[in-house]
Amino acid sequence: MKKVLYISVLALASSVISAAPMMLAQSSNQGTITIKDAAEANAYNSAISQPTPQAKAASAEAFLQQYPNSIVKQQMLEVLMDAYTQTGNTDKALATARKVLQIDPTDMRALALSAYVLRSQAGQKTNPADAQPLLDEAAKDAQAGLTAPPPTGADAVNFEKMKAAVTPLFDGAIAADDLEKKDYPNAIKYFLDELKAMPPAQQTAGSGIQDTYLLGQAYIQEQPQDIVNGVWYLARAAAYAPEPFKDEIQKAAQYWYKKYHGGTDGFDDVQTQAKASLMPPSGFTIKPAPPPPSPQELAHTAVTSTPDLKTMALTDKEFVLANGTPDDASKVWDTMKELTTKVPGKVISATADSVQLAVSDDAQQSNKADFTINMKKPLKTPPAIGSTVTYIATFDSYTQTPPMIIMKDGEAPPSTKPHAVHRTTTRHHTTPQ
Repeated sequence: MKKVLYISVLALASSVISAAPMMLAQSSNQGTITIKDAAEANAYNSAISQPTPQAKAASAEAFLQQYPNSIVKQQMLEVLMDAYTQTGNTDKALATARKVLQIDPTDMRALALSAYVLRSQAGQKTNPADAQPLLDEAAKDAQAGLTAPPPTGADAVNFEKMKAAVTPLFDGAIAADDLEKKDYPNAIKYFLDELKAMPPAQQTAGSGIQDTYLLGQAYIQEQPQDIVNGVWYLARAAAYAPEPFKDEIQKAAQYWYKKYHGGTDGFDDVQTQAKASLMPPSGFTIKPAPPPPSPQELAHTAVTSTPDLKTMALTDKEFVLANGTPDDASKVWDTMKELTTKVPGKVISATADSVQLAVSDDAQQSNKADFTINMKKPLKTPPAIGSTVTYIATFDSYTQTPPMIIMKDGEAPPSTKPHAVHRTTTRHHTTPQ
């Protein structure tokens, strides 16, 4: 979901950032900068008057190469940045923005473009370790943008209009960085700030949908979990998300509602309310289900009620390993160790040597790995984060805290379609966190 919605945000970012220089130009009281050299003045006027962004970019590049120390270097770099933004060449737009910031570290348009592009580039990374430096840099630019002063002589009213237009980009970049760092309280704060700062039409499109979904995930993942608010924002994101994301988010919202409430009765009403309002109404709540048996009790019941533990579903075995007494866990592990089997799951992280998967329903909905597949041979191309894969591997060991099953000698299954490992849909061991 994240990658596709980032692409759709480009039009919004381009329109916001490209509009900024016009706002500032209209508000400037500085007067005209005089270029004393006639040839340089002619080259400047020719560059800024080109009829298309492509032509303007070429002329601006030529001007900067010919006059690298021009008195209007910053202005020409901004022209070039806008031209590359309008053509969708984000790499060159970012490189130009960095040059602008070398001259003026408080240039709000350059900070907005840099924060946006760096965040979107992070969203395309399959490895969180590769994404984090980009998110850190985006958040740094965003923090600078939120406190950037108006340029000398800028009209206060027009500057505030521009600031209001780019503030959601800044808040979203900071929130995304905090979410990746698992700083859920700050992520929640900045996602809320972002959504509140957006015009209503933007809240239900593009980045508004994406970050409403991520806000719901942040509520679900923080400790202690806030499932009530998490369900609200997941349901709201589902109301406006395009397919195929709508169905995926809808299932997540319903899953957490049922996990907390014990059933799906009343969920339709939550959906209707969430679609109509960004914020939950005062006093909004979801009635929790009665306290269930403890996980250890459920694990023991699963062991004692299964005549042949070898027939127990993989996800139920995983539950016993994570929650059972040492004796119950040992009985189950004896049926698994050194067994080679197929394991399907959602990719949480991946390198050439090891892939972490979310296999159980709880792990997939929480976006947390519960299986580590150590490869027999390094993968030529690690799988994309969020993709669904199946590997053949051998049970090697497990840890109860944190819950993790480690498998060795992992490899892709044969080209013929294998039968997937049976995964139970039984919910008897699911407890509210």
